[in-house]
Amino acid sequence: MPDNLRSQAITQGVQRTPNRAMLRAVGFGDDDFTKPIVGLANGYSTITPCNMGINDLAKRGEAALGTAGAKPQMFGTITISDGISMGTEGMKYSLVSREVIADSIETACMGQSMDGVLAIGGCDKNMPGAMIAIARMNIPAVFVYGGTIKPGHYNGRDLTVVSAFEAVGQYSAGKIDETELIEVERRACPGAGSCGGMFTANTMSSAFEAMGMSLMYSSTMAAEDEEKADSTEKSAHVLVDAIRNQRLPRDIITRKSIENAVSVIMAVGGSTNAVLHFLAIAHTAGIEWTLDDFETIRARVPVLCDLKPSGRYVATDLHRAGGIPQVMKMLLAHDLLHGDCLTVTGQTVAEVLADIPAEPSTDQDVIRPWDNPMYASGHLGILKGNLAAEGAVAKLTGIKNRSITGPARVFESEEDCLAAILDGKISAGDVIIVRYEGPKGGPGMREMLAPTSAIIGAGLGDSVGLITDGRFSGGTYGMVVGHVAPEAAVGGTIGLVKEGDSITIDADARLLQVNVSDEELTQRRAQWTPPAPRYEQGVLAKYAKLVSSSSLGAVTDLDLF
Repeated sequence: MPDNLRSQAITQGVQRTPNRAMLRAVGFGDDDFTKPIVGLANGYSTITPCNMGINDLAKRGEAALGTAGAKPQMFGTITISDGISMGTEGMKYSLVSREVIADSIETACMGQSMDGVLAIGGCDKNMPGAMIAIARMNIPAVFVYGGTIKPGHYNGRDLTVVSAFEAVGQYSAGKIDETELIEVERRACPGAGSCGGMFTANTMSSAFEAMGMSLMYSSTMAAEDEEKADSTEKSAHVLVDAIRNQRLPRDIITRKSIENAVSVIMAVGGSTNAVLHFLAIAHTAGIEWTLDDFETIRARVPVLCDLKPSGRYVATDLHRAGGIPQVMKMLLAHDLLHGDCLTVTGQTVAEVLADIPAEPSTDQDVIRPWDNPMYASGHLGILKGNLAAEGAVAKLTGIKNRSITGPARVFESEEDCLAAILDGKISAGDVIIVRYEGPKGGPGMREMLAPTSAIIGAGLGDSVGLITDGRFSGGTYGMVVGHVAPEAAVGGTIGLVKEGDSITIDADARLLQVNVSDEELTQRRAQWTPPAPRYEQGVLAKYAKLVSSSSLGAVTDLDLF
């Protein structure tokens, strides 16, 4: 080594002596200083069943990282349970937690100069939060899903958490008695794991598998099954290999791989929240991606899977039927998947799917054959019109009436809306407006699972529309439209609607409009004044000040400079 480089190396080594001293205190030995340091972002908590099994997975991953030749450093990150906070003020923190999770993972990994990260998460925002951080840092990474919950059972039917929300509506409408209501509540969530239908958590885990950032089959495994722990161990070995070969997230997260992910979301009937999250992931990765791209993919990809919330089966059923790899192979065989995309294993999508048949097994009906899909085109539609100039998101499948025109029933909050439904004040033909629940106005863009489930439970799912600048749970279905942008709090037209205005939702025309004249809307806009901020300090106040439109992913770093 030349004298100048030797002198520089000695100087740097001396400078890092205190760092090594502290690392020895947490278990580093002499040999460990030559190994890649790998962060293990552990989303464990007992806040929610989605995450309560994750610590065991993290310990398995930690041991595997050591065996593979890395030095793991475990750290925690937060979670908010959407299902538990649903219908409360606390739900405003759910989408905010996506940003907190992303920022915390970035802060720990970058602050400690880690060489890679194994991120393990369960509840809805764990996944996009982790993937935003992964794309932002661009150090080798693998995402490990904590696993899905197994279904509960009552009176011969499978239950999920949505069953409990719908039971409230059924009870209020006199369709079930208190005994059945309590039994459904007791049995809906039998153990560890994320909500069991193709709701947001299972949607995002499936999408990450399709995108190449998680191992094949891992997204539909049950949290309590041994194969989930085995897959975590394998993920750790794959990550160490990715570090050695410098397979970086932005080599894997590309426009083509996002197209793959969104195609799978359409094929499995996934959550509307995936639209919001992939806008944010693409933004972070520097990839051009818009609402219109979802509509392009929707038009060409059929719904292949019969999954809850609008279908019959849950994620564990999908896993037994062949899982996401089977769905991907069907799409690949019909030129609807990019087979040349890289996965974190170093193989291409086509290579990892090589041994999977092009058609699903005939001894199951969770995944339909190509020539007999659930629906000929995708279910997540982008609606536009004078009520949503930037766009809005709706599930277009599983509804009997493809359009509705009816009088607006206007509510300034989710709580007021839910009370009206449970009190029997909503009638067939009404179009409910729930506003000032957007990213800025809420703030935090709450999910409307309680009102939409109450509508379904009351038997009004095919005859009542609901429009909001908030979000919907992945468990929501029916004639509902969310993510309306611009939102009410920034002067969007949804804030100008008056009780009784004629509103049209047209799924086939992808139209969302209030049927009043432009002149009338101009007059109303001139009289409108922005509401005062609901929070003046703390995380919600900061979020409201920074967050972008939902049409751009509700990101918080769009206009920092």
